[in-house]
Amino acid sequence: MSITLQAVKGTRDFYPGELRLRTWLFDIWRESARQFGFEEYDACVLESEELYIRKAGDEITEQLYSFDDKGGRRIALRPEMTPTLARLILQRKSALSFPLKWFSIPQCFRYERMTRGRKREHYQWNADVVGQPGLVGDLEVLSVLLMSLQKMGLQPGHVRLHVNDRRVLNAVLEHIGVPAERHLPVMVVMDKRDKLPPDELQRQLAGQGLEPAQVQRLGEFLRMETLAQVRDALGDTAGGAPALDDLERLLALLDAVGYGGYGQFDITVVRGLSYYTGTVFELRDAGASLRAICGGGRYDSLLSTFGGESIPAVGFGFGDVVILELLADLGLLPTLSPAIDVAVIPFSPEQVPQALTLSQAVRRAGLRADADFSFRKLKRALQRAGEIGARTAVLLMPEELARGEVVVRDMERREERRVPLEEYLAHPG
Repeated sequence: MSITLQAVKGTRDFYPGELRLRTWLFDIWRESARQFGFEEYDACVLESEELYIRKAGDEITEQLYSFDDKGGRRIALRPEMTPTLARLILQRKSALSFPLKWFSIPQCFRYERMTRGRKREHYQWNADVVGQPGLVGDLEVLSVLLMSLQKMGLQPGHVRLHVNDRRVLNAVLEHIGVPAERHLPVMVVMDKRDKLPPDELQRQLAGQGLEPAQVQRLGEFLRMETLAQVRDALGDTAGGAPALDDLERLLALLDAVGYGGYGQFDITVVRGLSYYTGTVFELRDAGASLRAICGGGRYDSLLSTFGGESIPAVGFGFGDVVILELLADLGLLPTLSPAIDVAVIPFSPEQVPQALTLSQAVRRAGLRADADFSFRKLKRALQRAGEIGARTAVLLMPEELARGEVVVRDMERREERRVPLEEYLAHPG
């Protein structure tokens, strides 16, 4: 019987070269989060299915990898991290000191249609501030996000942060006469605006009870580009003015901390998950050639849906697939090679004991050593030492070794020096 050697459709294998890039990206995420005082957490990729199907109407409930385990329990592979975060907080809420600033880089799975930048498996950086009311939490998560972009070399000309508020959208729907109980289902359809042909979008909005005149008026709102335009159009509609005021202040705060060039108001940002209650945002490439790079917002009522009290919370999810695509397009991916300090190169089986002793001396000194026991010719051995990123190579040349010496080669400068073996063992590197 033949066995397929292909990865499961929509998943990825990480050979050493790909894993070096992933590690580089994760290191930027971790460093940025820690600079803002976020602490890392994690949880199992398996969760109870009910953790996700509570959010009726969310597209994510249709994308679950779920199954019955051997005990008859309904289990799902984690599609996102925020419900897990809520579960962890509720389990130990009385022992936790708020506000919490937590981050994680979980592996997530969604059975969805694949496009460029979209897989069925991906890693996602989540950063959340829980228990911090007001705009300070929003500013913190946006600032840590934008700092990470700068570390990657992404400037405002490369990416744009599109910011909106769910309360503005609720005010718009109220203004055009949509009943409050239909707001969330309508927003789920609105979130598909860029994915659906206009006729299909209108059909789905009509399916949520919108009359043609309401669809037309909604379209007019979604074409507005400034806070002032929306403010004038909403007039005294309940909830609209406070939300618009908060958006104005948030964009001003971003500017005050040095990130103003990235942000802009965008009334079309909805975010499809039902638990968002306030600020919502998406990070997109300036050319709009890829799906949203990152998204998030405020979800003050999520914990209450799992039986707890409402706690202010805001955060984002930042996937690894799209950002690596964008960085590759822009030529901003680093060239990474294995990080080896010393390549030890013997040239015959008789030299193996000395090569092992040298390698261990290097490692005991806190450096990284790789010994090449292929006994290949010098040119090819040095070529391999360069391929693995060795800073220096220690050559066990027969004549020099007979005199009690090794040849130490600086791989970058291509310079060599002869060093007594005992001296090198005492001070390797």
